[in-house]
Amino acid sequence: MTPITCIEDLRQLFRKRVPRMFFEYTEAGSWTESTLKDNLSAFEAIKLRQKILVDMTDRSLKTRMAGQEVAMPVALAPVGLTGMLHADGEIKAARAAERFGIPYCLSTMSICSIEDVAEHTSEPFWFQLYVMRDREFIGRLINRAKAAGCSALVLTVDLQILGQRHVDVKNGLSTPPKPTLKNLLNIAGKPRWAFGMARTRRKSFGNIVGHHPQARDTRSLSIWTARQFDPKLNWDDVQWIRDRWGGTLILKGIIDVEDARMAARSGADAIIVSNHGGRQLDGAPAAADALPPIAAAVGNDVEVWVDGGIRTGQDLFRALALGAKGTMVGRAYAYGLGALGEEGVVTALEILRRELDLTMAFCGLRNIEDVSEDVIWRA
Repeated sequence: MTPITCIEDLRQLFRKRVPRMFFEYTEAGSWTESTLKDNLSAFEAIKLRQKILVDMTDRSLKTRMAGQEVAMPVALAPVGLTGMLHADGEIKAARAAERFGIPYCLSTMSICSIEDVAEHTSEPFWFQLYVMRDREFIGRLINRAKAAGCSALVLTVDLQILGQRHVDVKNGLSTPPKPTLKNLLNIAGKPRWAFGMARTRRKSFGNIVGHHPQARDTRSLSIWTARQFDPKLNWDDVQWIRDRWGGTLILKGIIDVEDARMAARSGADAIIVSNHGGRQLDGAPAAADALPPIAAAVGNDVEVWVDGGIRTGQDLFRALALGAKGTMVGRAYAYGLGALGEEGVVTALEILRRELDLTMAFCGLRNIEDVSEDVIWRA
């Protein structure tokens, strides 16, 4: 196999090995995908100041995110359906993050359940919460995360309603895939994926099926979830969730300065500047463009992180230069997972770490906590 040297190499291998509907689910943005594209181009447009003849020895990428020591300022973002990218995908991604020394965040819409991941890992992980209309079910979900020893709750605040991703509609996205002729023919060309899925019992949304009387199986689940995202979600609910959880709370999906100020006043321990990977409001600003004014407005009151458009270690470095104290990566690790399972996630993280470390050295710094806007080249 050709050596893997960058995230794009993992993406190409992922494309070859994973059924089309799940590759396109991972790749897709909403509507015209303009925000998805802007997330990438906004980081790429930032030029860096190279410094020469400075001491580059003894470099360190270690820092802290929400009080937790991390090997580099990165957490694995919550990505739904990762157990469909590779058999038992959430377990394998969590193990890779644990090996690497960074946080892993499990999605509400995961294939492996909270309990599955807890059983197969030895370090606490984070849990991401989507708020449903059924608050009793949400209360039980929070309690399950507590019982599993999750060390932080990541509340997604930008999905009260679901943005349309055209490819998911056209592909008839489902878990597991419906046995149509089109799907069967596509899966026949993905033997590694098919063999792995045949060996696991985890093929639907493990946090929901069997935990709610109206979501007993795949068919009833799809009907239930379609009705459950709550358009009435508001700041009072954030307070209720914070009180119910009682631990580290992170708000994900903030793209507006005034919303960031509200989030800081809510008592959150960190906020994540994110447009949901370009999957909600098409035409929203790129995460990299929204980050600096938010960091300037609330950076002394709450930790500010960013998620969206990060594909390289240089993007990680640029995010820190723009004011982020931490980052989340989603697609970059999902590519590795789909391509090579747990080892693919580790490979993706090693690529990002190597690129981040070299970029820091080229810019004349030895400690990641010293990165500031001074590293950005201004014409």
